[in-house]
Amino acid sequence: MSEDASLNDFTDAAEVEETHKGCEKELFGLGKIPTDWSIEPLSDIATIVQGNSPPSSTYNDKEEGIPFFQGNSEFGHFHPVADTWCSEPKKEAEKNNILISVRAPVGDLNIADRNCCIGRGLAALQPGSINGLYLYYNLTERRSWLSRLSTGSTFKSITKGDLQLLNVPVPPLREQRKVATILYTIDQGIEKSKKIEAQLDQTQKGLIQDFLTRGLQESETVKTGTKLGEIPSHWEVVAIEDILSDEEYSFTDGARYSLSSDEIQESGDARAILLEEVREGEFNDSSPKFATEEKYNEITHRAIYSGEVVVAKMAEPVVRACIVPDTYEKYLLGCADVVRIVPNDEIEDRFLMYCMNSHKVWRQAVAHLRGTGRSRINLENISELYIPKPPLSEQRDMVSILTGIDQQIENEQEYRNNLQRLKRGLQQDLLSGTVRTTDTNIEVPDEIAQHG
Repeated sequence: MSEDASLNDFTDAAEVEETHKGCEKELFGLGKIPTDWSIEPLSDIATIVQGNSPPSSTYNDKEEGIPFFQGNSEFGHFHPVADTWCSEPKKEAEKNNILISVRAPVGDLNIADRNCCIGRGLAALQPGSINGLYLYYNLTERRSWLSRLSTGSTFKSITKGDLQLLNVPVPPLREQRKVATILYTIDQGIEKSKKIEAQLDQTQKGLIQDFLTRGLQESETVKTGTKLGEIPSHWEVVAIEDILSDEEYSFTDGARYSLSSDEIQESGDARAILLEEVREGEFNDSSPKFATEEKYNEITHRAIYSGEVVVAKMAEPVVRACIVPDTYEKYLLGCADVVRIVPNDEIEDRFLMYCMNSHKVWRQAVAHLRGTGRSRINLENISELYIPKPPLSEQRDMVSILTGIDQQIENEQEYRNNLQRLKRGLQQDLLSGTVRTTDTNIEVPDEIAQHG
C-alpha cells in the first residue's frame, strides 16, 4: 500500500475476515482474543529501558550529541522534533524503539525515528519477539487503561515494574505484520492529509499578503504611511470605526454581559460564542456550549447572527477572526473577549475576516496588547486598526479565490476525519482479533517488516 492510496484503497485493504470463533481468552483492556493467540508479559517480548535525565550541563541547542526528549509533548506522530540535544546521554533509545510516557500524561506513545537520549519522563521499548509497529498499535488501543495504572496524588506515573507485568496479546508474526500494515497505511494517509492542509494554509496566507499589498492585477502601489505598508494606489485606507454599519451594537463585545460558568450549559436555546470558538478563519464547533432562552432574551443586544464576523481580543494570535456559521438558529456573545463587527455595505464580511487575519493588521494589534498574564487588546484599540479598502468588485474577486482554498482545506479535514473514524473502528477489531487478516492478501511493505 502506497502513501498515495485513496480512502477507497484503505477500505478495500480493511475488508478482512470477521470471525468470533475461538475468541475464548480474556485480556483486561481488550476483552476476548482468539485461542490461537498467546498472551505474553511485555518484559518477555521487549526490553524496557527506563529513561534517566543527564546533567543539565550536557544539554545544548547546537545539535551536538543526540536529540534529548523528556516526554512525548515534543513529538508529532512518528516525527520527533528536538529542541534540545545531549552530548553525554545516560539512557538512550534506538531507532524504531517505542517511546512511552511514564509520567503525566501517562501512556502517550511514539516511535523514535533515530537514536535519542530519553529523560526520566519516558521509557523505551525495544521489541524482541514481536513486530514493533504491532506492539505500538496494541499499546495505543490500551492507552486509557495504562493511564489508570498510574499512581501519585499530584504527579501521576507508572514504573518499569508496572510495564513489565503488562500482558500483551500476540498473534502469529505474519498476522501482526498485516494488522500493522493496515493501521500504518491509514496513519500515512492521515499524515499526508495534514501536510496538504498545512500547505494550503500557507498558500492562502501568502495570497492574502500579496492581495492586500498589490491587489489582484499587480496594481501600482503607494505607501500609506501606516503599518499597512504599501497598497494599490486606487484603494483607500480606513479604520475599523469608519466601516461599521449604522445598526445598533454593530461593534460590541460581551463585556458586562458575559455568561457565568453556571449559565453555560451543554445544551440550550442559543449557541454561546466563547474565546475558544474563534480561530483564524475557522469557527470551532467541537465542544458547543449554550445559554438558555431566558438568558438569550435578557441580553438579546448581544446576539450574533450567522455570516457575521467575530474577533478575538486575546492572543494567540490577537484579533484572529472567523465567520459565524449557519449551524444554529441563535448565537450569543458568551464572553468579554469576543467582539462582533458588522461592516457597512462597502465592506464584504469575508474580506474583513481575511484582513483581520493578515499580518498587516496583526502587527498593528500587537502594539496595543496589555496585561501581564494573558495579554489582550481593548475594544477602542480594535476600532482604530487600519484596513485597506478596495472597490467592492475587487473584494469579491479576492474573497472568491480565498474561499476556494478554504473549501479545499475543509475537504481535506473531512477526508482526514473519515480516515480517523475508519482507523478507530478497525484498530479495536483488529487488535482484539474480532476481525482477522489470516486469509487476506495484504502485501507487507519493507517499512513494516523492518520492525520485526
